[in-house]
Amino acid sequence: MKSRIFFGVSLAFIGVFAFKSMNAADADPARAAQIKHGQYIVERVGMCGDCHTPKTDSGDYDRTAWLQGDVLDFKPTHPTPSFVLVAPQIAGLPTLPTDELAIRFLETGTNAAGRTSMPPMPRIRLEHEDAVAVVAYLRSLKK
Repeated sequence: MKSRIFFGVSLAFIGVFAFKSMNAADADPARAAQIKHGQYIVERVGMCGDCHTPKTDSGDYDRTAWLQGDVLDFKPTHPTPSFVLVAPQIAGLPTLPTDELAIRFLETGTNAAGRTSMPPMPRIRLEHEDAVAVVAYLRSLKK
């Protein structure tokens, strides 16, 4: 009797695992493509690493601290009261707790309080699909 129960539980566990594996395999290509698209936007279009990643002594990105934030090495030539001197960490999006807030920021350039980003950060206005892809990529960098 115990062996039948064990066999039934084992079979159920294997079935659930196989079902989840099939669903994950089906979702992976689309998710991977979305993350790759977001990576392209962040790294090649937005050039986010220029401000949000520290540099090595040779001036290259420090890939061990990719998008972990950095002190900016430039200042405005004219007084700008709201100019920030530190680019925050964007890997994992720690300051935007939900995807909806992050997508809203990337689509409208405003945060949850309706405020725009402070210079030198430009006011971003991405299309919805691009904003979703950028959020997927940045969330994938969560440590």
